[in-house]
Amino acid sequence: MKFLITGGCGFIGSNFIRYLFKKYKKDVFIVNLDKLTYAGNPDNLKEFENFKNYKFIKGDICNKKDVKKAMEDVEIVVNFAAETHVDRSILGPDSFLKTDIFGVYVLLEEAIKRKVKLFLQISTDEVYGEILNGSFKETSPLNPRSPYSASKAGGDRLAFSYFHTYGVPVIITRASNNFGPFQYPEKLIPLFVTNALEDLPLPVYGDGLQVRDWLYVEDHCKALDLLIEKGKVGEVYNIGGGNEKKNIEITKLILKNLKKPESLIKYVEDRPAHDRRYSLNFDKIKKLGYKPSENFEELLDKTIEWYVKNKEWWQKIKSGRFKKYYIKQYGKRL
Repeated sequence: MKFLITGGCGFIGSNFIRYLFKKYKKDVFIVNLDKLTYAGNPDNLKEFENFKNYKFIKGDICNKKDVKKAMEDVEIVVNFAAETHVDRSILGPDSFLKTDIFGVYVLLEEAIKRKVKLFLQISTDEVYGEILNGSFKETSPLNPRSPYSASKAGGDRLAFSYFHTYGVPVIITRASNNFGPFQYPEKLIPLFVTNALEDLPLPVYGDGLQVRDWLYVEDHCKALDLLIEKGKVGEVYNIGGGNEKKNIEITKLILKNLKKPESLIKYVEDRPAHDRRYSLNFDKIKKLGYKPSENFEELLDKTIEWYVKNKEWWQKIKSGRFKKYYIKQYGKRL
């Protein structure tokens, strides 16, 4: 089976490539198309560089020539490539609109020509907006409240339209907050773990009572693999972890694990349009056999341990252009 994984050098994409090689070994051929923006890190997949069944192409999903080259003889497309950070979308929405919508269009157009067997569009639970009570089902209205979530909703619905209009075999997934190894340290868990390790402040937005459902990245990979095997084209599937936690809870668990004082917590001004709570009903994919890992704290401890053991990986990132972004985002508020 030949896969095109877009954004394969990013957090979830690189974990999915690792998962495929671990499970299917030589029975898969993987083409990884990645632009290598700030969050795309070739070090995430260094161990596969010399694999005969792995090919890396540096390219942009918005570039038709790059996509044409990458999709040659491909049977399954999994589109992870996206601008994903809400804070960055507030500072500059243009790249989000281009990559998350126009990039999806370019991929879908080439998928028509190649007659791919499956096009898996990776969306997000944030397209639903916030929900204070209950949980979103796949049929719930979309109500994105940030430029990031609006751009992902656009790509999500564009992929759906290509199924109905052109017959592209599309499946759309909407997953909750991922965590695990190789996550770029601008997101809450890796940022707070690495800051705590350096005795730096942990900037908590507002009162820290925002609720997210946390999904271990390997569980996400297993869910995607299950959908490739059993998912129905033209359908949307929510993928949750079943671990709803307040941001401040996560913060304190990290500090407890690392034996760091809670005095490192610094409450900062909340960001605009910060959704209060996300929650997914993922009974639909459960019926196909999906079951997320049960012990959240063990998975969090496992994740923290990875960052402790891989300081060279994240220190290299945080000493580069990330530092300028971090100062711009939090400097005046800490």
